[in-house]
Parts: sequence; structure tokens; C-alpha cells
Amino acid sequence: MKMIIGKTLFAATMVAMTMGGSTTAASACGTVKIGDLDWGSAKLHTAIAKIILEKGYGCTTKITTGSTNPIMAALYAQKLDVVMEVWSDNIDAQIQKNVKAGKIRMVGINTPQSGQGFYVDAATAKKYNLKSVQDMLKPEVAKLFKDPSEPSKGRMTSCISGWTCYTVNQVKMHSYGLDKLYTNYDPGSAGALDAAIKGAFKKKKPIFTYYWEPTALMGQVELVKLQEPAYNRKDWAVISKLVEEVKKGGPEKLKKVKAVAYNGMPLEIAINTKLDKREPEVVKFLSKYTIPLAKVNELLAYYKTVADGEADVTARNFLKTDKTWEKWVPADVAAKVKASL
Repeated sequence: MKMIIGKTLFAATMVAMTMGGSTTAASACGTVKIGDLDWGSAKLHTAIAKIILEKGYGCTTKITTGSTNPIMAALYAQKLDVVMEVWSDNIDAQIQKNVKAGKIRMVGINTPQSGQGFYVDAATAKKYNLKSVQDMLKPEVAKLFKDPSEPSKGRMTSCISGWTCYTVNQVKMHSYGLDKLYTNYDPGSAGALDAAIKGAFKKKKPIFTYYWEPTALMGQVELVKLQEPAYNRKDWAVISKLVEEVKKGGPEKLKKVKAVAYNGMPLEIAINTKLDKREPEVVKFLSKYTIPLAKVNELLAYYKTVADGEADVTARNFLKTDKTWEKWVPADVAAKVKASL
């Protein structure tokens, strides 16, 4: 009887330890502060990561939303733990400086490829044979894109001023000589940028604009990407350095450099290096997180149409209907996430 009681107690103790260990593993995850950015694909990745961290790992998440500059500044200052979508080449000088300082590191590729550049609506491009940025330097072409706020110039609808690409476009336009003929127009928000493009198509008016992918809009309108000199890291480093100078000193710091195309870069996940020690399992998950470009575009179309702009709804649908993400996490974590859906 004594042996039976002893074995029973031992078994009960082992079960309790096992259960306790599981609970500890789930609750051991503390707060993960995520920097969310103000465009669709970034919001989508943040929403997916949030659900997995909260429901699978038992983390508490705190989301801070903003434009590139303040969000990345907070990551560099180690006030945020992770940013799920970083367009690294756009802020190359900043990234390299803070990686070397040991404040951040890139842990994974959320989307293996991307695209960004200067575009013209297909109808205008075809009618006037517009194929490259050099074609935009004709005064008669600039008149096609008249800026209502500055009628003596055409309008290049640009990034939002809080995004680094706004200043990149400013540097590139100055270097190409486009700024003599066009304004670098700040639409004010990602939604306003989309609305300006959609509005031009609806009214069948010419539009000269910056844009990027992955996005839902690329599947809804026909834009022609203008050719530029091919990207190379050496020239891009010079552009990046000048971008930082213009950010600090204003437009008077502009000077002509060799402008090149944006790189079709992979989009990266960046972390505050303190997260490595604090939440190693979370970092392991982030290092495996990746979704192909075509799938991201598909999710963004769902986000814009079916989900009515709700990133959380889109994220939940992805986790319910696609098994790709199960490879990013241990089986027990995947089971908890699926149970929560």
C-alpha cells in the first residue's frame, strides 16, 4: 500500500510538474512592444504576429502605431521590441549605424521580395510613350500632370513626409532634375495616396506617382513603372547618406548625386537586441516568419475588400485557412493558436 501511495504521489507530482512547466512556459513571456507602421502590409504582419504571440506564447503585446521615422527611432532607442516590416535600403545608413552599435538586429525576412519606384498610369504612358524618368523631363509632359496648388509645375504624388521614401524621392528628383518641373507632393496619409491614384483612374486623368508593393492597389489599377539606372549598393549608400543630411538640415542640403532605382529588396523583421535574452522563443518564431509576395498581395486584397480594412480579421482568416505559419512555431504553440480561433 505504501509503495502504491508512493507511486501515486510520484505520478501526481510529475503531472503537476509537467503542467506547471507548460504553464510557466506560456506565462513566462512578458510584454512584447511592437512598432506598427501606417500602411497595409505592415499592419497585416503586426496583426498576425500579435495573435500568435498572445494566443500561442502567452505574451502581452503593446502596439505603437506611427510613420517610419518615429517608429524606427523608438526601436533604435530600445523602447520598442520589434518592427515587423522594415524597408531596410530606404534607411540603410540608420540601420547600419544601429546594427553596429548593437542596438538592433535583423532577424528574419517577412516578405522575400518587394517593389517600389515612380509610376505613370498605363493609358498616359502608352499615349505619350513614357518609359523612363528621362521621358518625364520634357516640359510638355510635365504639363500633363499639372499640380493644382502650383500650376507652373507638374505633380509627382509622393510618399508621406513621415516616411523616409519621401526624402529619398526628394533626393532622386533633384538629382534627375525632376524637381525643376514637378512638386514632390505629400498626400498626407497612405489612404490619401491610394485615393489620389484611384481618383485619377476613375476620372481618367494622368497621374505621376510613387508607389510600392506588396499592396492591394497594384491589383486594382494599371500602373507602368518608369525605368531608372539600375540599383547598386555603392550609389545607394551615397543617396542614403544624403537623405539623412536632408532630414536634419532641410532642402538646402540637397545636391546632385548619381540617382538609381530602388532595390527590389526583401522586407525584414527588426528587433531590439535586448529581446534576444528576454524572449528567445519569441525571437526564434520571428526568425522563421515569412510569407511570399504573391500571398501577401492576396491577403491585402482580402484586407481591403472582404475584411473592410480590418487587419485583425484578415490575420485570423489567414491563420484559419493557411498552414504555412504552423512551420514557424512549435506544435503546442500552433495548437493553442488554432484553439483560440
